[in-house]
Amino acid sequence: MATLTRPRRGKVIAGVCAALANRFNISPFLVRLLFVISIVLPGPQVLLYVVLWFLFPKEK
Repeated sequence: MATLTRPRRGKVIAGVCAALANRFNISPFLVRLLFVISIVLPGPQVLLYVVLWFLFPKEK
């Protein structure tokens, strides 16, 4: 499995969804779609995204 690093290519905003997709070997589109759908639910989704943005290192 790949590590949790934000890719330099293939990212849309910060690369968090792309990093998760690479790690779990699923489509980045699916991860992004699930994230966008989850926005309508109550919870800290956007805050979690920002935290992961800072926690996941950039790909070298």
